Amino acid sequence: MLDLIKPSLARFAASLHTEPPVHLGRRYNSAGVFQPEPGNTVVCHLVKGSESEASVIAVRERMLAMPDAGQLAFTPVSSLHMTLFQGIIEYRRRPSYWPDDVPLETSIDEMTRLYVDRLQDFEGCGPFNVEVIDVTPAGLTVAGASEYDERIMRAWRDELAVPFGYRHPDHDTYVFHVTLAYPIARFPDERLGAWQELLDDCLAFIRRESPVIALNPPAFCSFADMNHFEELVVLD
Repeated sequence: MLDLIKPSLARFAASLHTEPPVHLGRRYNSAGVFQPEPGNTVVCHLVKGSESEASVIAVRERMLAMPDAGQLAFTPVSSLHMTLFQGIIEYRRRPSYWPDDVPLETSIDEMTRLYVDRLQDFEGCGPFNVEVIDVTPAGLTVAGASEYDERIMRAWRDELAVPFGYRHPDHDTYVFHVTLAYPIARFPDERLGAWQELLDDCLAFIRRESPVIALNPPAFCSFADMNHFEELVVLD
C-alpha cells in the first residue's frame, strides 16, 4: 500500500519522522489546544451556508472520524479561511516578516492599527475563484480556478506587499490553502494507506460537489490565536 502514497502525504509524514511539528508547543499544545499567538493577516473566509462550505465541513468531519484523528489539532469551523497575504505575528519579529520602517518591538495592537490606517484607501485587484487541487491531513491545497484567477491572486499579494512593507521569502511561491488541522504526532507507516484512501475520496468528493470554493472578499483581520479571525477592513 505504501507505494500508492502520493508525494503530498509522503512529505507530510516524512517531516514528522525527522523533526517535531513546526508550530507544536507555540501555536497549539500536545492536547490540540490553541495557544495565544497574536497577529494579523489578510484572509478570505469561506462563505457561510454555501454548498462549498458544506463540502469542506464534510471533509473535515471525515478526517475527524478517523481512529487516529487525535494526532491532529483541528481548527474550528468558524475560522475556516484561505490566507491571501500573511501579516505580522508575535513570534516572527525579524526582517522579511516585519516592515523595515517600523521598530521590531512595536506591539501587535499598534501594528494592527497602523495597517488599518494604511489599508483605508487600498485598491484590490478584483475577484477570483479557487479550486481544490489536493487534500492532505492538514487541509485543502487550493489554486486559482483558471490561469487568470491565479494571476489575480498573485497580483493581490504583490499589491498587499506595499502597505505591509515586506515580502516573505516565499512570496512568489506561496501555496494557497485552507487549513483544517495541524499535526501533533506522526501517523504510523501502516496507517498511511488508510489516510491516502480517505484523502483521495475527499478530493474526488469536493471537486465533484464544489468545483469552485465560495470565498468572501479579502479582509484584513486580527487574531489572538487560531480560533478566530476578526475582520477589520474588507478589501473589496
